[in-house]
Amino acid sequence: MGGKEVKSRVLLVDDEQAVWEILGEKLGRSGFEWHGCSSAEEALSRLESEHFDAIVSDLKMPGMTGLGLLGEVQKKHPHLAFVMATGEDDIRVAVEAMKHGADDYLVKPFNLDVAVESVRRATRKKFMEAELEKYRHHLEEMVEQRTRQLQTAMKRIENAYDDTLEALGAALDLRDTETAGHSRRVSLYCLEIARAMGCTNEQLKTIARGAYLHDIGKIGIPDSILLKQGKLTPEEMMIMQTHVRIGYELLNRIPFLSAAAEIVLAHQERYDGAGYPQGLLGEGITLGARIFAIADTLDAMTSDRPYRQALPFQTAREEIIRESGRQFDPDIVRVFLALPEQTWENIKRQSGRTRRRAGLAAPGEERTFIKEMPVN
Repeated sequence: MGGKEVKSRVLLVDDEQAVWEILGEKLGRSGFEWHGCSSAEEALSRLESEHFDAIVSDLKMPGMTGLGLLGEVQKKHPHLAFVMATGEDDIRVAVEAMKHGADDYLVKPFNLDVAVESVRRATRKKFMEAELEKYRHHLEEMVEQRTRQLQTAMKRIENAYDDTLEALGAALDLRDTETAGHSRRVSLYCLEIARAMGCTNEQLKTIARGAYLHDIGKIGIPDSILLKQGKLTPEEMMIMQTHVRIGYELLNRIPFLSAAAEIVLAHQERYDGAGYPQGLLGEGITLGARIFAIADTLDAMTSDRPYRQALPFQTAREEIIRESGRQFDPDIVRVFLALPEQTWENIKRQSGRTRRRAGLAAPGEERTFIKEMPVN
C-alpha cells in the first residue's frame, strides 16, 4: 500500500542496436524498464545474473538465432514472456515459434504502439500463469484437509481464465471492427440450437465458450493479412487458415477448456469433408462445431459488411437449406428450421442494444459474458 510501483523489465535482443534503441525508448515512455543486447549469447548471460519479465528477440541473428534463444529460455526461464520479432518473409517461422512457446510475434518494421501492447499482454499473461501455478500448488498441499476451499479456488481460477480469454476476444473485436459483436451473437445463436437439441448444461457451456472464442487464433495473424482490403493471395490464405490451429493451441493448454478447443479447431470444417484444417466428414466433426457452422452463416449473412448491407433472415434460412448435407449437418438444419425466425431477430436486436458505438461492448458486458452465459 502506498509503495512505489515496480516496473516490468524487458530485455531487447537484436544485432542491430538502432532497432532495440527505438523500441526501448517507446517502452520506456510506456512505463517499462528496458535493456538491450546484440546477441542471443549476451542475452542468456544477462538472464543468469539479472531478473527480467519479458524478452523481445529478433529471429535472425549471427550465432544463435531467435528460435535457439527461445529454446534456451523455455528450459531455463519458463516464466519469462517471449515475443519473437521477424520480417514479413518469416511469418510462418514466427507462428511455429508460438507453437513452441513464444507468447506473440511482431513483424518488422515495428508499429511501436502494437509492439508495446504485445509486450504488455505477454507479461500480464505470464504473471497470471505464475500466480495461478503458485496458488494451485499451495492448494494441492492442503487438499486433504481443505477440500471445500480447493473447489472454491478452482472455480476462481476458471473465472480468471474466462476473464483473460474474454479480454482477448474483445481485443480481437478491436482489431477487426468489421466483425465486432459477431462472436457474442454466434454464441447466443448456438445456444438456442443446442438447447433445442437437448444438450446438457455442460455441453451448452462448452459450446458457448467454443463459439465465443472461435476466432481467438486471429490474434496471431498479422494485421497486413487480417485487415487486408480485397482478396487474399494463396500464401496469405494459408497463413489466415492457421488461425484455427493457433486458437486450438492457446485453449488446449487449459484443461477445462480442452473441449471448447476442439470446437475452435473444427469450426472451419464442412459436413461434406471439404473444410479445413483436417477435412473431417459428417459426425466426425464435433457436435459444437456442426452447430456453430449454421449459427456462423446465419450471423454472417444477416450482419452489415463493408461490401454489402445485412441480408434478411429469410435469405439466410434459404441458404442454410440449400447447403444442408454439404456445408451443414441435415439433422441440425432441421432443428434450426423448427425454431421461430423471430428467435434470431430478437437475439440480434437485444445484442445490439447492449453495445456501444463502433461495435464495442457496453461497460463490463464482455468481461462477464461467458461466465454469465444463460445455459440453463
